[in-house]
Amino acid sequence: MSGYTLNGAIALLVLGNFLAIISDVLIKWQGGDIPIFQFVFMRVACTLILVLPFWWQFNRRALFSGIRIHLLRAHIGFAGIVCMVIALNTLPLATANALFYAAPVLVMVLAVILFAERLTRLSALAVFSGFAGILVILQPVGLTWHSLSALAAALMLALAALLVRWLPRQQPLLHTAFLMNVLMLPTATALMLWEGAAWQWSMVPTALGSALFILGYNTTVLLAYRHVPANQVTSAEYTGLIWAMLLGWILFAEVPGIWFVVGSVMIVGPLVLLSLNERRRVRSLRPAVNC
Repeated sequence: MSGYTLNGAIALLVLGNFLAIISDVLIKWQGGDIPIFQFVFMRVACTLILVLPFWWQFNRRALFSGIRIHLLRAHIGFAGIVCMVIALNTLPLATANALFYAAPVLVMVLAVILFAERLTRLSALAVFSGFAGILVILQPVGLTWHSLSALAAALMLALAALLVRWLPRQQPLLHTAFLMNVLMLPTATALMLWEGAAWQWSMVPTALGSALFILGYNTTVLLAYRHVPANQVTSAEYTGLIWAMLLGWILFAEVPGIWFVVGSVMIVGPLVLLSLNERRRVRSLRPAVNC
């Protein structure tokens, strides 16, 4: 693998995480008094509008293959979006994103429970340090409904990530995004009607922008991981926390405190070490493989 390819993949992940934070900024910018289910309905509808023009990329021979897993992921994803919107509208941008980064830690824990995977010493360190980091960050915030929403969003992200293992491999990214949002739509519609809020056209640009930037993030991740092993570049994804701190400070005058910095290092630090350790392991094995 050339250095150019590796550096290009890292650049894509840095860009992708910037796009994801821009989506978070748009959600936070509109304030916390929005009708949440109406906003989620708008975002789901906007995602479908953005994805449908690329229908020719869908695998039409297996259009609804794995529908049960898609249905489960869709509702997990829907719950995750709702929790994410609550967290972003009530917590500092960087704090919410730091708690979202509990998702990789939860993936490791759930993989042990669901797939009987074994943790290495470094993985176990990442788990314990990650949970301790969450407690450190929450020390000044407190275990409130808002912080619990951020942790619930991380849990939904982790579950959705694990369920990818059961998705049909012949379905490309846009196909999966289409099915996920189509299956979200009935629940989003029903809850929006139950919410009963007056229609707010002012939220449509925000929902469209959020959907567009998240699709941009997903695209950069797909391109980055297409030619480069994930374990060699995953650490670049944690630059999202740096973007969150910078934009939170610039746009919302949110100055991270010492507890946030310490807790963030405890969550992200071992995860970065895991990625770097795996990169070194793969590089050490490559000469033997090429022989």
